[in-house]
Parts: sequence; structure tokens; C-alpha cells
Amino acid sequence: MRTRTLGSAGPVVSALGLGAMGMSDLYGPADEAEAIATIHAALDAGVSLIDTGDFYASGHNEMLIGRALKGRDRDQVALSVKFGALRGPDRSWLGVDGRPAAVKSALAYTLQRLGTDHIDTYRLARLDPHVPIEETVGAIAECVEAGWVRHVGLSEVGPDTIRRAAAVHPIADLQIEYSLVSRGIEAQILPTTRELGIGITAYGVLSRGLLSGRWSPERKMSAGDFRAYSPRFQGENLQQNLRLVEALREVAEARGATVAQAAIAWVLSRGEDIVPLVGARRPDRLAEALGALDLDLSADDLAALQAAVPAEAVAGTRYDAQQMAFLDSERRTVDA
Repeated sequence: MRTRTLGSAGPVVSALGLGAMGMSDLYGPADEAEAIATIHAALDAGVSLIDTGDFYASGHNEMLIGRALKGRDRDQVALSVKFGALRGPDRSWLGVDGRPAAVKSALAYTLQRLGTDHIDTYRLARLDPHVPIEETVGAIAECVEAGWVRHVGLSEVGPDTIRRAAAVHPIADLQIEYSLVSRGIEAQILPTTRELGIGITAYGVLSRGLLSGRWSPERKMSAGDFRAYSPRFQGENLQQNLRLVEALREVAEARGATVAQAAIAWVLSRGEDIVPLVGARRPDRLAEALGALDLDLSADDLAALQAAVPAEAVAGTRYDAQQMAFLDSERRTVDA
């Protein structure tokens, strides 16, 4: 497994990370035994970065990961955790809490659920509009000093917030959506992180399954699958986006790859400071994703992939209007 360093002083992690959200939340029912088998397969393959959020099914995802890590070498795993998103008993979204007291309270529960004494990278999931980022990052920095956290991360914030946060404490990485169909970070955010020596953990590299190569207009979504409300999966938007996927398929298959592998390999190609997170929920899907590491794409290949999926041709925003409003990262960039 190749490795990459997140930030100028951040952790060294596998070139691909595992995003665990879908094992518990937002994509409909998941098989817990299969999820744990997937985590074990990832660890056995050398994947060291596992990403979660304390609000994924209100703690279930952390407890799942905690069970999967029992008996494993904790020093071989880099746990990345998001906090601050507030959920109701009905799994509704209630806002964001980035207050310093909330930082430490959330961390206490996270450590318990994961069964560990430290988190490798800790980050606020969405910017709290009522709490200066300096206060939130300062509280995480105190957790670093106490030994409960190793590195400070950020999530879905724009250039101004990144600079303000970095002035308080070194930032290891920014977690943000980045894929062939979501290239908004390239205009202002990526230049800012590179200037400041901050890495990128890219989620949504398959655009929540859109770039899996397996999606069809006839697919029925189960209860709890937020894609049923996602603009890119609706009506004419979906039809247009699937036309792009078919163009991508033609390029990928000509190079002996699946659509998913080509999409992941494209993100991998964007720089050594970028680590894609793959949201595999089954060992076979993980194995396919890992195949992207062996895909050697030339400059012409990469250009062909981008030509197959022009950023301006993607239909629909990456979240609905309510969720887009929570994204500080969208205030100064326009996402495709």
C-alpha cells in the first residue's frame, strides 16, 4: 500500500482511505457483519485511514468501527472523526455546535464508543455560524495538548476560514467533496490548502454511487437513502449525469478499468497531498476500489477522462438547498 502525508506536519496514511458513513447511515440499510468484514479487509490490504462522524446514525458508526478494531493494532490505524452535527431521535438535522465545551464533550463520547484513548484527526463537520472558527480550533488544540487528539482537521470550509483556523493551530487536512463531477475546490480552496501545507481528504469521489458505473434510472431507493432527495439523482438531472457516466465508461474500459476505478484514479492523480476516501460497504466493492491504485494513467488518459465528464455538463448541485446552505466551502466557490 502506497502512503501519503496529510499536511506538512500531519499523519502518514494509506493512499486510499475508507469512509464508513454508509455502513450505518444515509444510504439505507447495511449489513453489519459485512461492514465489519469490509473494515477487516481494508486493514488487511494496508488501508490505514478510517473516517467516521459521531453523528452517523447517532454514534452507531463509531461503535461499529470500535467493534471491528478489537484485537487490531491501534497504532496501524488513523481514525478521522467529524463532530458537531446535531441529530434528533428521528435522525433529523438540528444544526451545528462548535462551542469549545461541545468539542470536549463530543470527544469524550467518541473515545468511549471507539474504545480508544485518542483520535488521530478531529474536525468540526460543518462551520458553526455562531462560533468563531478560532474558538473551535482552539478547543481541539487543547485536546491535542492533552493527548486525546493527534491532529486538527477541517471540513467543508472556504479559504477565509481555512486561513483563520491555520493561524490558531497547524491543520493536517481539509475534508471536502472532490470528484470528476465536483471540482469546485480547484478554483480557490485547493490553492489555499497548498499554500498553507494542508492536505485534502476527498470524499464523494464516486459522487455517492453516481460514478460507480452501476446506477440506473430504474433503481429504487430504500427508506433513509438521502439520494432520493439529492438533486443529481433527480429526473432530467439524473438522465444527463448518466450520459456522462456512459462516456466515462467508454474511456475507462478502453484502459482496462471500471468506471469506479477510473474515477478514483483521477482523484489520486490530482496530487500527492490528496487522499481519496472510498465508501465501500462490501469487501468486493472495496477490492474494486483498491484496483484504482494499480491503474497507471497517462496525461492523455487523464485528459480523456475529464473530456468525458466536463465539469460544466454536470446537472444538479451536490446537496439540496438546505444542506448547501451549511457549506462554508460554497460561499466563495461555485461547485459544478
